[in-house]
Amino acid sequence: MQREDPHSAVSTLAPLRNRAFRAIWTATQISSLGWLIQTTAISWLMATISASDLMVALVQASSTLPAFFLSIVAGAIADSFSRRGVMLAGHVLIALASLTLAISVALGLVSPWLILGLGFLAGCGFALNDPAWHASVGDILEKRDIPAAVTLMSVGYNIVRSTGPAIGGAILAFFGPLAAFVLAALSDLVPLAAISRSKWHVRSSSLPRERVVTAIQDGLRFTAMSSEIKAAIARGTLFGVASISILALLPLIVRDHLDGGPIVYGALLAAFGVGAFTAGLSSSYLRRAVPQDRLIALASVACAACCFLLPLTTSIPIAALALAIGGAGWLLTWTGVDVAIQLSSPRWVVGRTLSIYYALSYGGMAAGSWIWGAVAQNYSLTMAFQGAAMVLLLVAAAAFVLPIELWEESEKEASEFVPPSLAIDLKPRSGPIVIKVEYAIAEQDLEAFLECMRERRRIQSQAGARSWTLQRNLLTPTVWMETFRTPTWTDYLRLNHRLSATDRELGGRLAALHNGTGAPETVLAIERATTAVRSRSQPITRVSRP
Repeated sequence: MQREDPHSAVSTLAPLRNRAFRAIWTATQISSLGWLIQTTAISWLMATISASDLMVALVQASSTLPAFFLSIVAGAIADSFSRRGVMLAGHVLIALASLTLAISVALGLVSPWLILGLGFLAGCGFALNDPAWHASVGDILEKRDIPAAVTLMSVGYNIVRSTGPAIGGAILAFFGPLAAFVLAALSDLVPLAAISRSKWHVRSSSLPRERVVTAIQDGLRFTAMSSEIKAAIARGTLFGVASISILALLPLIVRDHLDGGPIVYGALLAAFGVGAFTAGLSSSYLRRAVPQDRLIALASVACAACCFLLPLTTSIPIAALALAIGGAGWLLTWTGVDVAIQLSSPRWVVGRTLSIYYALSYGGMAAGSWIWGAVAQNYSLTMAFQGAAMVLLLVAAAAFVLPIELWEESEKEASEFVPPSLAIDLKPRSGPIVIKVEYAIAEQDLEAFLECMRERRRIQSQAGARSWTLQRNLLTPTVWMETFRTPTWTDYLRLNHRLSATDRELGGRLAALHNGTGAPETVLAIERATTAVRSRSQPITRVSRP
C-alpha cells in the first residue's frame, strides 16, 4: 500500500551518528579508493605485459562477472549466516587477492592469467560482501535512517570513483605499479579491522539454519510474488541497460567530439561525480519535496537529457554540465531503487532480494554496454546516445505502469509466534506437513472473504507455503477449506515466524467473517506413504486458530 514516505525528513548525514555504521562506511570508502587505484594499475600493467586488446578488456570483466553470477548465492548466504561474518569473509578474499598481486609483482612473477585470476578472486569477495553489507544496514540502523544510509553509501562511492583513477594514475607515474598494489593491499585491511571491532544487534532465531539451495528458492519465490519488489527491480534493470551508455561511451565522446585526451576525460568523470555528490547531499530535501517514485522518474529524465546533450556539443563546459546532470540522475535512481527494495523486504529475506536486484542490474549494465557500443560502431555515436535517451524516457514513463511503493516500518516487522502443542513428538525434518483451515462463510460475506483469501494466498506463499488451495464444500456450500503444505515441520515453524504483525491482522479479519462457533479450526497433519511397511495410522493434530 502506498504511503507518504515517513523517512524523508531524516538528514543525509544522520546515519553517521551510529558508531558501527560510521566505522564501516568510512573503512569501505578507504577500501574502495584502494581498489580503484589498483584497478587503474592493473589495467596499465596488463597493457604493458600483454599485446592482446581482449586481455586488457577482460580486466574489468574478471572483477565484475562474479557479482553477476554469484550475487543470488551470496544473498542466500547473507540471510542464512551471520552477515558480519560474511562481510569479513568477503573482505578476506579481497585482501588476499590484493596481497598476492603485490607479492607477485614484487617478485616479478606476474602474468596476464594471474592478473585475471586474482581479479576474479577479488570480484568474488565483493559479490560476497555487498549483499551482506547492504542488508546489515537495516540491522545496524533504524528503518527511518535507511534512505539516508543508502544515499551516503552511493555518495561515498561516487566521490571515490571521481578521484580514485586520477590518484592511481599519479601513483603509477611517480612510484610505479608496485606502490599502487601495496597501497591497495593496505587499504583492504581497514574494513577488516572496522568490521572486527564493530558489533550490532541482530534478531536471533531458534530455528535451524536454512540450506543454501532452499534459501535461494525462498528468495526467488518471495521476489516473484512481490509486486513492489518486481517493479523496483524491473525499473532498475532497464535503467542500468540505458544509463550505462553515459559511462561506456564517454571515452568516444572525448576522443571524437571534444578532441580531448586523458585530462579532459578525467575532468568529465569528475563532473559526473560532482553531480552525484551534490544530489546525494540534497537528497533529504528532494525526498521531502517530491514523492520517491516521482523522484526516481525525474532522475531517469535527467539521465536522458545528459544522453541527448553529450553527442550534440563540442564544448567541454557544456559536456561537463550535462554529465553533472547525468550524475545526479544516476545517484538518485540507484539509491531510490535500493531503498525501495530494502523497505519492501522483511529482514529474513532482504539479503536475497537485494542480491537478485544486484545480479539483474549488473547484467543489465553489461548488456547495455555491449548494445550501445555495437550501435555506435555499426551506426553512429549520436544514434547510440539518442537510443539510450529514448529508453530512459520509457523508464521514466514506466512509473505509471510499475509504481515503486514504500512501506512503513511496522508493516514488515515479524511478530512473535508460539508453536502449538502436538500430540506426537515430531523431529525438525519430519514432513511433509499439511495445514487445513476450515471457515463457515455466509453468502453476504462471500466477496469480502474471497478478497481476503487472495491476499492470504500471496502472504502465505511468500513466507513458504506450497500448493496453496481454497476449496468449497459441495454438500455444505457455506464451508470453505484453505489447504497448503510445507516440506518439513521446521519449514512450518519458519513460515509462521516470517509472518509480520500486519500479515496476522488478515487472520483476524478472516476470523471476523467466520460464521461458525468459535475460531476457524486449524488441522495440522503429516503426510504418510501408503505402503505395506509403513502402515501405521496417520497422526493428526487439531488446534483452534488464534
